[in-house]
Amino acid sequence: MENGTYFYFMLFENIGYIRYAFFSLGIILYCAIIFFNAFIILAIFLERTLHQPMYILISCLSVNSVFGTAAFFPRLLTDLLSDTHLVSREACLLQAFVIYSYASNENTILMLMAFDRYVAICKPLQYNSIITPRILSVLIAMSWIYPMLCVGIAGILNARLTVCGNKLWKVYCHNWEIVKLSCSNTIINNVFGFFIVTTTVIMPLSFILYSYVKILIICTKSSVEFRRKAFQTCIPHMVILLNFSIALFCEVTLSRFVTLDLPIGLSIILSLEFLVVPPILNPVVYGLNFPEIRKKIICIIKASK
Repeated sequence: MENGTYFYFMLFENIGYIRYAFFSLGIILYCAIIFFNAFIILAIFLERTLHQPMYILISCLSVNSVFGTAAFFPRLLTDLLSDTHLVSREACLLQAFVIYSYASNENTILMLMAFDRYVAICKPLQYNSIITPRILSVLIAMSWIYPMLCVGIAGILNARLTVCGNKLWKVYCHNWEIVKLSCSNTIINNVFGFFIVTTTVIMPLSFILYSYVKILIICTKSSVEFRRKAFQTCIPHMVILLNFSIALFCEVTLSRFVTLDLPIGLSIILSLEFLVVPPILNPVVYGLNFPEIRKKIICIIKASK
């Protein structure tokens, strides 16, 4: 096999029989992710009263979770049971595209959720004229298309690189790891990577922060009942945002700063948090905190019996 045509996942080597424990845990987590998110999607799709911007955006988070984990878990479970841990360069770039599209989509969807709450709380009388079905559809489409377009261009730039090695020290295909294997000029890749981080991570987080500062200012001037309702819808979003931001920070830090002296097991866990925890936490938080969603899920469960 030609060097650069295949990549090898080195972290799967010599893990012994513990692979079966990891496989069992992985398949349980993946089934839980599919199960919980499917309930959220079905509940919002089937209940007409939930066809509102806030709930539609919650369902977008669940769809994105299923999308991202579909590129990670099946490949991980296969590698855990396989004796050979190699992947073609094309398949590796495709996996990296889906995983990083998922991460970027998550940020832009969370930004739209913050915008929705900002308009609902700070400009309630103008809400229906600002967040129209047409505008919401356009915003959702842009929140998916733009990140995927950027990540796709980054993948094309990575595909043109000449690589001088084929060992990946990750359990999934990672854009930065592929770039580090290159023996050609990577300035364009690095600059465009910074552009992606700026437009799909830093700018959305900045807007979210601005939105919640404005919401807090409004809440301090409002009644106790108004604050209670505002916090009831905002706190779940803030929990999800904080969790995903910490997970993404861990992944980026561990990828870029290889000098961190951490045990390999802890490094793997921290780098995988953004792919494992948010897809499970999102439906649990929203399913438990929104009575409308919870009631519909209970109805679906009863009907299935």
